[in-house]
Amino acid sequence: MNASELKTVFMGTPEFAVGTLQGLIDAGVNLIGVYTQPDRPKGRGKKMTPPPVKELAQEQNIPVFQPQKLRAPDAVAELQELAPDLIVVVAYGQILPQSVLDIPRFGCINVHASLLPKYRGAAPINKAIVDGETVTGITTMLMDAGLDTGDMLVKKTLEIGPDETAGELHDRLAVLGRETMEETLQQLLAGSLTPEKQQDAESTYAPMMKKEDGLVDWSLAAQEVHDRVRGLAPWPGAFTLLDGEILKISQTETAEGTGAPGNILCAEVTGVTVACGDGAIRIGALQLPGKKMMNAADFLRGHTLLPGQSLG
Repeated sequence: MNASELKTVFMGTPEFAVGTLQGLIDAGVNLIGVYTQPDRPKGRGKKMTPPPVKELAQEQNIPVFQPQKLRAPDAVAELQELAPDLIVVVAYGQILPQSVLDIPRFGCINVHASLLPKYRGAAPINKAIVDGETVTGITTMLMDAGLDTGDMLVKKTLEIGPDETAGELHDRLAVLGRETMEETLQQLLAGSLTPEKQQDAESTYAPMMKKEDGLVDWSLAAQEVHDRVRGLAPWPGAFTLLDGEILKISQTETAEGTGAPGNILCAEVTGVTVACGDGAIRIGALQLPGKKMMNAADFLRGHTLLPGQSLG
């Protein structure tokens, strides 16, 4: 079989999925439909905005389907009528029921942003950085009814930079996701895919991040605080409290210094140094409610931070 004979449905929604869809287009796959989340209101004007995947599909004249619930009987029937040979899933945002998993003869292949079985779940990129991992990657997986528990197909690894944020790693993994799916497709067409069972005992879980996860615990070691700040950037963002107000922080690095956890050790144009449970971190950018994120120099022009002041 060649790519043009492979009737394929793509399911994905955010920017992370766009590169993989483009890779399938460039490979000449017969894309018979793209499934994505419904348009959502966005911005101050609450204008209805299509998902990034929908925009690319429409540019390429690929039929777009946006069911509120994929598991609804009419949505399943519609997909059955398309009769795809393969379904490729990248950050779609809905759980595929067994009735959908059973449709394509080559199954449903998911592009997952971790080295499975580590970091199953919705936020593998954030969790890997928060946990201080130095290596991550992409795994393509033959989906089953479990949460990221299906047989692994192709893995590609990627080193995590010591100061890399989740947003930066997201963009690099999106590129690697495309490459990994392209290799998976080549092996599928050649009949050389070799599925590998996951070892459940080695699995870890990466749940969706919530805003409250951004609260900094200054009793942690400096490296742990730094990892949490960058692992939550740009969303949901790390924050602490300054005189009872939420103070968002970003652009941190570990620094020299000791003191009571949360105490400001010094406030300079190069950054605000804060003591942690072990060591200290330097904060390069700060933001108070109703203001924009500012570098330390600009922030200190309008706000006084003194050694001995406590955050948190």
